[in-house]
Amino acid sequence: MDIAEKTEGAAVVVSLNGRLDGVTAPDLEARITAIVERGDVRVALDCAEMGYVSSAGLRALLISARKCQQGGGKMTVAALQPDCRSVMEMSGFLAIIECHETSEAAIAALA
Repeated sequence: MDIAEKTEGAAVVVSLNGRLDGVTAPDLEARITAIVERGDVRVALDCAEMGYVSSAGLRALLISARKCQQGGGKMTVAALQPDCRSVMEMSGFLAIIECHETSEAAIAALA
């Protein structure tokens, strides 16, 4: 999994490329923790290039969203691939984490 970040206005966009699973989930958690600790609590995850999410990946998403929330911010998810969207829908995560069709919409929801 490649994780990249860029600042867009008041939000940090974190782009995920690859598989979010038991091997890569700790990397995402560490990256989000570092982002929140430096004071950036509005995070949009761009999942356009994320092809797979496991239960460990879902856990990392939940932990990351909670860290943003505890810091007074919010985390949104954007551009989920159909398989990942299906996993998140079936597990109930889309009721917990706000999901948008595009990164632009996810960033706008954080404003």
